[in-house]
Amino acid sequence: MGDFNLALVIVAIVVCILVFLFNVYLLVNYQHPDDANQAYFPKFVVVLGLSIAAISILMLPADVANRQACRHAIYNGACKLTLPMKDLWLAVYILDAVLVFFVIPFAMFYYEGDQDKSVSTVGKRIKSALLWVITTAIVCGLVLGILYGLIGKVDFTVRHLSSATTNFPANWEFSSNQQCIGNGARQCSAFTANASSEKKWTMRTTFPEYVVALATIVGSVLFAIFGGVGIACLPLGLIFSFIQRPKAVITRSQYIKEATELGKKAKELKKAADALHQEERSGSKGRKWRKNVKAVEKELFQLEEDVKLLEEMYPQGEKAETSWAMTVLGYLLKLVLGILGLIVSVAWVAHIIIYMLVNPPLHPFLNEVFIKLDDLWGLLGTAAFAFFCFYLLLAVIAGAMMLGLRLVFVTIHPMKWGATLMNSFLFNVALILLCSISVIQFCSTAFGYYAQATAAQEIFGHTLQSLRGIKYLYKYDVFQIAFVVLAGLTFVYYAAFVSFQLPFVWMEKKKPSGRFQLSS
Repeated sequence: MGDFNLALVIVAIVVCILVFLFNVYLLVNYQHPDDANQAYFPKFVVVLGLSIAAISILMLPADVANRQACRHAIYNGACKLTLPMKDLWLAVYILDAVLVFFVIPFAMFYYEGDQDKSVSTVGKRIKSALLWVITTAIVCGLVLGILYGLIGKVDFTVRHLSSATTNFPANWEFSSNQQCIGNGARQCSAFTANASSEKKWTMRTTFPEYVVALATIVGSVLFAIFGGVGIACLPLGLIFSFIQRPKAVITRSQYIKEATELGKKAKELKKAADALHQEERSGSKGRKWRKNVKAVEKELFQLEEDVKLLEEMYPQGEKAETSWAMTVLGYLLKLVLGILGLIVSVAWVAHIIIYMLVNPPLHPFLNEVFIKLDDLWGLLGTAAFAFFCFYLLLAVIAGAMMLGLRLVFVTIHPMKWGATLMNSFLFNVALILLCSISVIQFCSTAFGYYAQATAAQEIFGHTLQSLRGIKYLYKYDVFQIAFVVLAGLTFVYYAAFVSFQLPFVWMEKKKPSGRFQLSS
């Protein structure tokens, strides 16, 4: 028993170190050249946030493994030697909430203050960022305190069971028809209690659990929207990217023609950006200015995508043939990953319908798959379980990116290899952290049969789903229904619209978009 727990602790430490190193690698390779050798505080926050998000996803499989350490315990105190998962859950998610609502906003204001000429000194940047964060902290503190004081309670439905007792008779027998002693009267059996014996048992939850619960609700709204869209667009986007791939290298004359068009568009965007900078310096930053900024960002992102596509269609240099071969292999890899992802997405949606939306569940489905994999090899089911949780988080990120490029009111913060500014990094880390709480809650519910008797199920199952004012969202499966509906609509969108436009995709991309104009 002790050896098993020691191994679990060692694995947890090694995984945390690997996660930290991997996130440092991502930061170094994704950061913009302008941020090299500076903005160290935002970079520290990015690495910490990504590490917390990844570790929180991995904690659920660790919670399951921690529970299995007690499976064959021969004395009651054996489980005290395992990891204190409930305390770890609360610590991680309180840190998650602090990062999302306080530290990351401060880092973003501090970083963006460096771009503002009116806030040039370090002291002024810190003061400006602190003012925003302190205001946010006061508002959040008041809201949390009022809500916790008024409705920070859990209502458990309990049934009071009682029965009469009888002396042991001189001669008695047990049989399948007589479950208890008492001459067939079952006097010691309490299962016949009527429904009127049900009562509500109310108790106040702890403040850390309440903070986690409210953060989970905020994340669940984003999760239902972005996750529902992303579970479909993540694999289908890869598949349609393969279908829409460039089929052959274009001629030099075609390349020059398209490059000239893109150059004209780049000049128009530069003029628009200069005009917006001039308006910003004059202090006229109203709604119209913000709308134009978002329009320029969207056009710039599309321009960069067109440049990338043109470079794929006409590779240059001494290794042009090798570059084209790698492009072809890259699209084949997208096809393979898209097909595998589609299988996982369909399995996820089917599992939600079969196990979560039908009461009682029709079948344990993926729960039983994980259990059987555990029977084959101890960590195989846990690894598959972790993969499905990670895939759900990737779907959320894919959905956020897709909607962010299509909705006017969503700020675009694309992640690009070697060209990601720190404010975009921080925005995406905040989104990942906020949704990671909901991913864990969703997974602990979706795989409740496999993850039963874990600390995560205690926090995100019994407490969260019995919290006053919130429990009805879970009682009527609001988030699960929204997730499935949005997933279905996204599947229909790709099937009806994207596939219909496939023969014209290349032609549409090569049409000149006309002169770019700002709204007046």
